Amino acid sequence: MTQYAPFDAVDYLNSEAHCTEYLAAALEDPNPDVFISALSDVARARGMTHIAKAAGLGRESLYKALTPGAKPRYETIRRLMDSLGIRLTIATA
Repeated sequence: MTQYAPFDAVDYLNSEAHCTEYLAAALEDPNPDVFISALSDVARARGMTHIAKAAGLGRESLYKALTPGAKPRYETIRRLMDSLGIRLTIATA
């Protein structure tokens, strides 16, 4: 029987371009958990402890805010995105 390693997007988020495209694709999904999960993946790829510190959050608080089903406050998401160097823009469809 063939054995497969579990897929982890973090293994492929090794550049700014990859992270940007990954987050943009996740944001297109109407399910907010998809974007939150993608933010978590990008934060893990860059080092959760470092990102939490840069965002002024505890590492445990950041993990909790980025779990599926969590309803993080806008302020938390904004601080996280700022620490990741990510900016959302608005455009017409």
